[in-house]
Amino acid sequence: MNTKNLLFLIAIIMLSFSFSACGEYGKVDQGRVIAFENDKVTVIEDKNMEPKNPDYSILPPHTYTMPTDPNERGANPKAGLRLKIDVDKKYIKIFNTQTQAIEDLPIEIVDVQKSIGGDHPLVAGKEFPVVDKEKRQVTIYSPRQKMLSTFTVPEEYIDWPEYTWEAGDEVRIYWKEKGVSLRFMNITKTDIFKR
Repeated sequence: MNTKNLLFLIAIIMLSFSFSACGEYGKVDQGRVIAFENDKVTVIEDKNMEPKNPDYSILPPHTYTMPTDPNERGANPKAGLRLKIDVDKKYIKIFNTQTQAIEDLPIEIVDVQKSIGGDHPLVAGKEFPVVDKEKRQVTIYSPRQKMLSTFTVPEEYIDWPEYTWEAGDEVRIYWKEKGVSLRFMNITKTDIFKR
């Protein structure tokens, strides 16, 4: 078991113990943020709950109010509609806000570079996605996959908002009453190795 998986397991166990001390057990949802405004966060939950193999596919999306106690609230999340990109199978999975459905869009790969860490000159200090409407091309960087990719999308999607191509932050929400977050953790923006 690698260090990240061990730390993830320890964090879950610690959360379980702290929640059990509260008396009535609550529940924990984990997923990708597709909307964040007015202190409400909307999430598509992860069906697998496996850090290396997430499956953001539980519909309908769930909306939660953020905790009122600042000590129970992590960093504000970034929203995005991209749930997955698979350059080998040539598709991108997005949440369509108009239909409230998850769609697999076919893409044509223009360029893919793998093993690109966040400090690599191709991505360090740069903003993604980059959308070129004339060429119908989108360039995204996936920190989890350490992959920089450029692809074309179907013509009817190129004018969609740029956050369509972004992956929203992954978050963990503890709740007892559905829709009311008691604890909020932004996994994407939380450095568990920082002391």
